[in-house]
Amino acid sequence: MKRRQFFGAATAATVGALAMPAIAQNVVNWRMVTTWPKNFPGLGVGAARLAERINKASGGRMNITVYSAGELVPALGALDAVIDGSAEMSHGASYYWQNKSAGLAFYTGVPYGMTSRELSAWIRYLGGQEAWDEIYDGFGVQGFLSGDTGTQAGGWFKKDLNTVADIAGLRFRTPGLGGQVWQKLGASVVNMPAGEIFAALQSGTLDAAEFVGPYNDLALGFYQICKNYYFPSFIEPGLATELVVSKAKYQALPEDLQAIIKAVCQAEYDQVASDFYANDPRSLATLVAEHGVVVKRFPDEILEAGAKAALEIITDKRQNGDAATKKVVESYVAALNLLRTRTEGTDSPFLQAREKYFKIG
Repeated sequence: MKRRQFFGAATAATVGALAMPAIAQNVVNWRMVTTWPKNFPGLGVGAARLAERINKASGGRMNITVYSAGELVPALGALDAVIDGSAEMSHGASYYWQNKSAGLAFYTGVPYGMTSRELSAWIRYLGGQEAWDEIYDGFGVQGFLSGDTGTQAGGWFKKDLNTVADIAGLRFRTPGLGGQVWQKLGASVVNMPAGEIFAALQSGTLDAAEFVGPYNDLALGFYQICKNYYFPSFIEPGLATELVVSKAKYQALPEDLQAIIKAVCQAEYDQVASDFYANDPRSLATLVAEHGVVVKRFPDEILEAGAKAALEIITDKRQNGDAATKKVVESYVAALNLLRTRTEGTDSPFLQAREKYFKIG
């Protein structure tokens, strides 16, 4: 099977890279490790662009070198590299680290939860950043929103899904709280980085997988193995990525460099979202027209069962989580209940009216 050219052979970490001085010749030299393959559309490109924008905005006072998944550390070792000092920055998704704190999953994608705009409103104006900071303080790091994919695709399946019974025993790659929902519905859930999913589908280790959506999935080549493509995701309605920095090293920077990092992250959150919004429909058209992919919707029975499972999971973390997780969940639920009045009372009726009454050639 042919793979997309953006996958290069992973290179081993070098002693020189690990020993790179933090500051050389009055330039702050930092390393960013990512969870994404090199030149990966949207996400990997977004991480590289973020670093480049910081370098330029700093007038050359900062020099951030980006390492793709596997070049310096494994994809799912990115956060640990910042915690242990092997890197100063990581670019990934916070639900990859839910084993460190269950509250971190709420900063990526929550089943039946916030859309992209709702999530950024919570983080920026309704206490989300403060609750996030409290968790990451315990690990000596600072997190910033750094990108957004919008509502994702539901996933690639080798077989049709008609009822909840069809999920039993399904070997499914899907992370975070959404993975816990699918597990409640009967799937055998596993998480793995983007670069490993194709081979797992091809070998039969996986029966199904979801990653992001058409823009990424076309590049990953899933259509070569699966033809059933379900839309939309009910577990990741507004997935966000994060930039994590060493808090001590960040606070040691001059205030203007701190402000540049923060501002570039905010700009990239919107830049990446626009990239996906523009390229998802183009990629989906290619998948359907050129590769015979069949677009499907989840049956109502599965959607309803997924909503019930999501409510049970969120309620459990709200009641039984550790103190920091409880604080995150309370903040998230309060913000969701406020923000959905805007989304469902204003945006949704407009979209329904546009779909029904307004067509333009």
